[in-house]
Amino acid sequence: PQVSTDSWSLRIHGMVDQEITLTWDDLLRRTPVERLVTLACVSNPINGDLIGNARWLGYRLDELLAEARPHPDADMVLSHSEDGWTAGSPLSVLTDGRDALLAIGMNGEPLPVRHGYPARLVVPGLYGYVSATKWVTELEVTRFDRATAYWTRRGWSAQGPIKTGTRIDTPRGRGRIPQGRTVIAGVAWAQHRGVTGVEVQVDNGDWRPARLSTEVTVDTWRQWTYDWEATPGQHTLRARTTDTTGQPQTAVEQDVVPDGATGYPTLTIQVN
Repeated sequence: PQVSTDSWSLRIHGMVDQEITLTWDDLLRRTPVERLVTLACVSNPINGDLIGNARWLGYRLDELLAEARPHPDADMVLSHSEDGWTAGSPLSVLTDGRDALLAIGMNGEPLPVRHGYPARLVVPGLYGYVSATKWVTELEVTRFDRATAYWTRRGWSAQGPIKTGTRIDTPRGRGRIPQGRTVIAGVAWAQHRGVTGVEVQVDNGDWRPARLSTEVTVDTWRQWTYDWEATPGQHTLRARTTDTTGQPQTAVEQDVVPDGATGYPTLTIQVN
């Protein structure tokens, strides 16, 4: 969609005491915040690349919703896109103090059109299909037993919290590397819970702790590295993340449908 700021508006309505319509000029009279947030797609396979981190500029959704005064029995916000797409987000997640945003900027620039210009939703901890509405024009306060979003009607779970996970970025899978010291590295995430540890396993050996980068926020991924003395032959590398609850990501393999893939990222490496 090609949406002009001259014609754009955001309507907050439904199960609220006070319906609100905000124009672009209304937004510009407010004070925005800038936050680093990692977003993930529910279709991201194990060790996939459908996850990324960006610096978002926008306005807190909890403050906007508070002005409309949602009814006590409401539990969902159905966000509508200019093109008719919808996403159903738990009202409790949008109002629990996390940096859920109506975003208008990305990495120091206005939102690119493909990322939802002029405004979109960014919600830490939820997969995009239940939160990341681009070209957003409406926030309808409702209930999960009264409204069904686009992907929920197509068999996906109604609520999509992002699962704890990790990715091995180097060395590359099915590659060839020389023997000797090799750095295994990647990123790990547990949005809005935070990552406390990453472990690496070579073949079927013991799990060994990796080094973690400094945590920026609980809503962003963390980089990790592990030094490995690679010996000749074929080897299998695995990694797993533990979040602040003390629970490591599950080894049970599950496809992306209906609420995100699970399992350990696994690479096969040939050492010469």
